[in-house]
Amino acid sequence: MNASAIQRTNPGMKDAILQVEHLSMKFGGLVAIGDLSFEARRGEITALIGPNGAGKTTVFNCITGFYKPSEGMITLNRADGSSYLLERLPNHEIPARAKVARTFQNIRLFSGMTLLENLLVAQHNKLMKASGYTILGLFGFSGYRKASAESVELAKHWLEKADLVDRADDPAGDLPYGAQRRLEIARAMCTGPELLCLDEPAAGLNPKESAALNELLMGIKHTTGTSILLIEHDMSVVMQISDHVVVLEYGRKISDGNPQSVRTDPRVIAAYLGVDDEEVETVLTEVGDEDVIEQLDIGPDSAHGPGTSSSYLAGPVSDTVGHRQGERVTVSKGASKAAQVDARAVSVASRPVATTPAPAKPAAKKAAPRKMAAKAPAAKAEGVSNRLPAPRGGKADNLTRIKGIGTVNEKKLNEHGIFHFDQIGAWKKADVEAVEAYLAFDGRISREEWVKQAKLLDRGKDTEFSRRVDAGKVATSHTSGKTAGAAAEKAAAKPATGKRGGGK
Repeated sequence: MNASAIQRTNPGMKDAILQVEHLSMKFGGLVAIGDLSFEARRGEITALIGPNGAGKTTVFNCITGFYKPSEGMITLNRADGSSYLLERLPNHEIPARAKVARTFQNIRLFSGMTLLENLLVAQHNKLMKASGYTILGLFGFSGYRKASAESVELAKHWLEKADLVDRADDPAGDLPYGAQRRLEIARAMCTGPELLCLDEPAAGLNPKESAALNELLMGIKHTTGTSILLIEHDMSVVMQISDHVVVLEYGRKISDGNPQSVRTDPRVIAAYLGVDDEEVETVLTEVGDEDVIEQLDIGPDSAHGPGTSSSYLAGPVSDTVGHRQGERVTVSKGASKAAQVDARAVSVASRPVATTPAPAKPAAKKAAPRKMAAKAPAAKAEGVSNRLPAPRGGKADNLTRIKGIGTVNEKKLNEHGIFHFDQIGAWKKADVEAVEAYLAFDGRISREEWVKQAKLLDRGKDTEFSRRVDAGKVATSHTSGKTAGAAAEKAAAKPATGKRGGGK
């Protein structure tokens, strides 16, 4: 195939350095990747995350030429306006022509060579070209001497960036693990990539080493313009440095967006934490709860899925995860938690809504047994006594400052006319039962003292949890954790019934 069939000009795609379109990778009858599409934008850090066995490394292997995909198209758009179809390029031409470099899960340094020599090896093509692909370099050919000096300077530059220049003459195998990770990234950068693919760069690092890695990656992003695509399980790395996150489960994309939106996506939490079947509905109503978010922050739970060295088909084979028409992955029954979340959403949306509002008491009694997929219709929220048609003054309070109300629950409360702390603070038993009927909390409102928290916040007081929200440590849908001046706005919007203290 000639070069013109591979290289094409596409100046309109300058924003996306990498486009993965309808990618599928099959191994015999197994569909490891099914109809995957996403983009990595130029100058950004894009993270590819998901549980073990989700297919992340398979995607990397397709991008970097180790596998040729069964279907789909992978387009690399270079800064000069040219584009390459990576699935058509021989794998050795992907770094040379398309300027894509990668690292691996397992460190692959030349341990017997010095740090400097490892970085010079990465510039082998440039040095060979300068020698005319002959032995002229051995005789001091001037063009080769110049290229050699430039290669040494570039190697020293990246050793400095990786904070390793003091050990330039040490064998790479003598470095601590975290330093070897940084050296591997520095070696990849010596090839001058436009897209740097990193496969679990933070694996096995301690917090100090992770911080050094973050600093190196952010420096690459801001000073070189190189775009980064990384696979990572360390959520502290993903959430701190990523601009864009793509989540896989069993070879299919279940979420795609900025870190905050992905972090609070019920499908991601259900898949990534590996919750049991009966807990999926709880996840849907508790997104934003500090315990769930903290679990997501520490990474995948190894107790809920196969290890890195085992097949993700481990377990009884009795169910399937669908991809495109005619494709499927056979897995253990109920394996795809994200699919369960989607199925419940469809089920809830298809239920008929009662035309006549049901009384609050019967609604609570009906919901009390709490059967899965047996939540009361939204119309039963009519039992809440102090609904409002809209927030007073056009501005709602930040209800996520109440422990137990995440961004999903806040949206549901707002949909049913609950916008302010004083509304929750005024709830009676019948109101609590009516709310529980459609949020399916089974006593959680009382157990976590929503009413008490709301009364404190309404008076301008803080709680330990609200201070965490205000500090940005817990997800919130509001631009600022604390709704400034909320008490004053409420006082102006309704008749004064007494003094309200604004002090802490």
